[in-house]
Amino acid sequence: MQYRDLLAAATVVALAVAGCRSYDKATAPNGSTAAGTPRYGATDGPASALPLQELAQAKAAAARYHDVRNAIADGYQDINLVIPNMGRHFLKEGLVDTRFEADHPEALVYSPDSTNLLALEYLQPLSATPPEGFAGDADQWVPFGGVFWTLHAWVWKDNPDGLFNPTNSRVP
Repeated sequence: MQYRDLLAAATVVALAVAGCRSYDKATAPNGSTAAGTPRYGATDGPASALPLQELAQAKAAAARYHDVRNAIADGYQDINLVIPNMGRHFLKEGLVDTRFEADHPEALVYSPDSTNLLALEYLQPLSATPPEGFAGDADQWVPFGGVFWTLHAWVWKDNPDGLFNPTNSRVP
């Protein structure tokens, strides 16, 4: 089964479990899971703790994808996954592996109409522990649908809930 098929199946499961409900700071569960992984609503902490240099490199590497045609030309595919408070996901399946490369996001997240690039998304197959990601501990890897670890970096759309929060209340 291809990763995009697994992602689609995981989305159905995750949305069913979540009751199609998006989280915001006021209603999100806080703290960590028993395994110590950050949950929705966790904050980024002080700006000095953010991996600003790595984020700048990731943002620069993906800047060409503001034009969705460039993303498609480079192998990102619209997987017809539009999640409320996230957006439309384009996946480059060949990048899904166990390595984290800030300048090679596995997915790009656009506005629902694909006109605005909002975030970078990193995917790794689910394992017992969250993957290593950006330097420091501000990023929030979230298990998704029992298949993947996911990490969003809202580098183009300000997110009041945090740069690495999985959802963004400013996205329809």
